[in-house]
Amino acid sequence: MKQVDTLFINAHILTMDEEFHQYPTGALVVDGDSILAVGDEKELVSKYQGKQIVDCGGKALMPGLINAHTHVPMTLVRGLADDLRLDVWLMGYMMPVEREFVSPDFVRLGTSIACAEMIRSGVTSFADMYYFEEDVAKATAAAGMRALCGQTVLKFPSPDARSFEESLAYARDFISRWKDHPLIVPAVSPHAPYTCTAEILKACADLALEFDVPIHTHISETALEVENMRNEQGMPVVPYIKKQGLLEAKVLAAHCVHIDEGEMRTFLHYNTGVAHNPSSNLKLASGAAPVKKMLDIGLNVGIGTDGPASNNDLDMFEEIRLAAFLAKNTSGDPTALPARTVLAMDTRIGAQAMHIGHLTGSLAPGKRADI
Repeated sequence: MKQVDTLFINAHILTMDEEFHQYPTGALVVDGDSILAVGDEKELVSKYQGKQIVDCGGKALMPGLINAHTHVPMTLVRGLADDLRLDVWLMGYMMPVEREFVSPDFVRLGTSIACAEMIRSGVTSFADMYYFEEDVAKATAAAGMRALCGQTVLKFPSPDARSFEESLAYARDFISRWKDHPLIVPAVSPHAPYTCTAEILKACADLALEFDVPIHTHISETALEVENMRNEQGMPVVPYIKKQGLLEAKVLAAHCVHIDEGEMRTFLHYNTGVAHNPSSNLKLASGAAPVKKMLDIGLNVGIGTDGPASNNDLDMFEEIRLAAFLAKNTSGDPTALPARTVLAMDTRIGAQAMHIGHLTGSLAPGKRADI
């Protein structure tokens, strides 16, 4: 009998793997930070002896939820400006306040509050994009959570940089030092095509490719963004970022509310992940992303809360429920995004969208024990 660190018994296990295996009387074997085995309790307790045995009391044991897009330090500006459209909310309120008040201390405190809130609703991993991202990483690791942490790059001054060159230098230094961390996946985050130049997008793509790390960005969040891109560049948003080489990297594209089937197929070709943010898109009246169509085409679509200032919470069970209801309403199909599918979006598929599917998202041998 092999001795292991922890043996979870008496659990109804939802593996959320490709075949959606369940074990009504299941056990999970954990050694170190990884899953060693999952299956029927009777079989596993005959093979493994745990230094610690956790009786789950017949409760469900499942992968931790994944918040595929957020800005966690914004817990400290929650409720600052509501009932506004995105451009007014972002440029008129959020960014000016952030330039005045955001600091490393602000970021660490806001992140710590966000981690506590997410842990309460079963979240173990999230994708973040903010300023002073190393401080987000430090607070997240201290909380024991897993995160994709994207350092923001903009074409105008930000709280942590006077220029985009400074932001890129910060991102390079951050990525080089955190690349092999057990919990943090560092990334570079060109904020959006409309807040970056072509030069910035190309530089971010080059940096991501050099270190083999993801790019986390906002894409086609509003109809106005798409209209402006067509007027200024003569093409939609996705062809524009493709032209700048952004899709050559591992991209996590947040929102994608206003993309067409051709753009979806471009994403599929480049294995671009999508983060659907139903609460935020509804609050800011940005629209409803064509999630059912994306999934039908084969895209990896996760679910995110967006920042707590545009939601206004970090409750992923609420987002799962809303994602299902919104898809049913917009498609006119009550069978759209059934419970199994939408839970997969917030576990295994969400991890794949974030390009961390090899680490987490399902309960399978070799993956991290994020449960």
